[in-house]
Amino acid sequence: MVKSVMIVGVGGQGTLLASRLFGAALIKSGYDVKVSEVHGMSQRGGSVVTYVRYGDKVNSPIIEKGEADIILSFEQLEAARWLPYLKIGGKIIVNTQKIDPMSVVSGETEYPEGVIDAIKATGVKVKEVDALKLAVEAGSTKAVNVALCGVAAKMTDIPKEIWIESVKETVPPKFTELNLKAFDLGYNL
Repeated sequence: MVKSVMIVGVGGQGTLLASRLFGAALIKSGYDVKVSEVHGMSQRGGSVVTYVRYGDKVNSPIIEKGEADIILSFEQLEAARWLPYLKIGGKIIVNTQKIDPMSVVSGETEYPEGVIDAIKATGVKVKEVDALKLAVEAGSTKAVNVALCGVAAKMTDIPKEIWIESVKETVPPKFTELNLKAFDLGYNL
């Protein structure tokens, strides 16, 4: 049985590191893993999505609409944008952080209110996470991605020890302790 995780956000938020962390933990757990290239604009501020699929045998990294078991969203509007990809009964983790898209920055539009409430109104179970607060508690705003991975890791059947090993192998050595703390804060949320 193949499981699918979508990691969505905005360029510069660390979604690529998050997908590498997922891939490392899944491979250590003995799964066949396929991680896609980034789709969308990976420049800072553009929408970014990465697909992670794992199971006994995975033929394609691509996730179609209605197939994602987990959507890990680094930003509210991105959660709404990719919601159609969540399977019935799937889980969505949404960072409560708001990052203004270019249309808001330029003054063309305003950031919509009630994005998470609108997602909940569809009947989807949403795990809201103030990952920025967790990252700051860990020691750096840049640890949002690893804090969110900690939240998502708890929803998998992979032992925490494997995730910890994967964090140590994935992040630069000088940031290991900080990221382990961020992961743990997310995992224990």
